[in-house]
Amino acid sequence: MIKIVKNFFKRIFGNLFKRKEQLAIGFYGPPNAGKTSLANRICKDWTGEEIGTVSKIPHETRNVQFKEKVDIEFKGKKLTFKLVDTPGIATRIDYEDFMKFGMGKKDAQKRAKEATQGVIESIKWLEDMDLVVVVLDATQNPYSQVNITIIGNLVARKIPVLVVANKVDLRKADMKKVEAAFPEYPVVGISARYGKNMEEFYESLFDLAKKV
Repeated sequence: MIKIVKNFFKRIFGNLFKRKEQLAIGFYGPPNAGKTSLANRICKDWTGEEIGTVSKIPHETRNVQFKEKVDIEFKGKKLTFKLVDTPGIATRIDYEDFMKFGMGKKDAQKRAKEATQGVIESIKWLEDMDLVVVVLDATQNPYSQVNITIIGNLVARKIPVLVVANKVDLRKADMKKVEAAFPEYPVVGISARYGKNMEEFYESLFDLAKKV
């Protein structure tokens, strides 16, 4: 009788806490940190396709774009993710900044408007995220208002976070500074452009998935 009761509760609670078949992973961070580059790297590794285009001009990604059911295998384990690449988060967007890249005033104003809407859309999508990868430019100051805003939103929602210090291939990259800025989170240094340290990234990603 005791065994029957144990099996009953095991079955009930096993179904209750069963891992989701697909985890929604969001790529968040400031503009030009390499969110789309990382998402593209992952998609190419496991699907052979890319998720979006990249550019030196800030806010190239102005709409949320995603790739459904990306199966990732690592050390004998397999997880299925929905990759969600979000527009760069910014506390201030000025159309004149785009004109510095050779854009006309009308196009710059249009881009600024779309970028602003993209920021709002990015924050809304946090509600659907199971875990988030915060992508930062390792050559830039990690103690920025934008980064504080992003982390604050994630803390408030209790979403598991992995911080990625991208562009470690560049001379000005300072991995230790990023680690010091976010001591409470796992930090991985990579180069999304060249695929450097991706194995370490995947290992950290799978570790983070255990918290979901």
